[in-house]
Amino acid sequence: MTKVIAFANNKGGSGKSTTCANVGYALALNGHKVLLLDGDMQLNLSLSFFDEDAVLAMAESEKNLYYAIREQKNLSDYVINTAYDKLDLIPSSTLMSSIEYELFTKWQREFILKKCLSPIIEQGSYDYILIDSPPTLGGWVMNILCASDYLIIPVEASPWGLFGLANMVDFYNEVCNINPDLKLAGLAITKVDERKNYFKQTKETLAGLEDIHVFSSYIRVDSSIEWSQDNSKPVIAYKKSSRSAMEYIALTKEVEEICR
Repeated sequence: MTKVIAFANNKGGSGKSTTCANVGYALALNGHKVLLLDGDMQLNLSLSFFDEDAVLAMAESEKNLYYAIREQKNLSDYVINTAYDKLDLIPSSTLMSSIEYELFTKWQREFILKKCLSPIIEQGSYDYILIDSPPTLGGWVMNILCASDYLIIPVEASPWGLFGLANMVDFYNEVCNINPDLKLAGLAITKVDERKNYFKQTKETLAGLEDIHVFSSYIRVDSSIEWSQDNSKPVIAYKKSSRSAMEYIALTKEVEEICR
């Protein structure tokens, strides 16, 4: 049965796209068939697998998530193969910035993405569908969460990393009134510098949250991530022996245990 996992946080720079890309790649390495949806106008998930020219060409074409959602099309027709076995992508567009406007007047607008995804899920072609969300809490992110089985919230271990987390959790609880099957899989701590006191403070704060799981695997600051992004690859594909690659592989094992 296909499991749909959303990566969301209204705080920008929390590592949503990087985490989504690397968890997706690691799941594929583990033998799962994976589909990635780039739901953010910044195109970062798409840029994790294709170079800038290719991503901009996809964004300027009509074969991307924006046009599929605007026209309420079957998403099967928008899937693009990546260079990696068992890993496909539906790219984004810079026009996603206006998706809130496109959804506003639609009937049952909270469920449009779910409707477009349904044919893929019914086909059973994928074990996992991972969705990268923009750093907002509007109707589009509500659409993403209404189409998902699980939510993972990446949290940056920085002085401002926890800013807005309460709003994100409140938003999740609100969406659960519409999609009661949605589960919060957990919080994934990213951009960790163990030399800094605020990492310890972040862990202590998150550990004190009631009934919210925090993944034990966290992602430390690593230049390999920046180099992998520069080369349009997940860090696991770019340098599997790097510290961050091993950490993402460990995080993925935890995700597999929870999201099954």
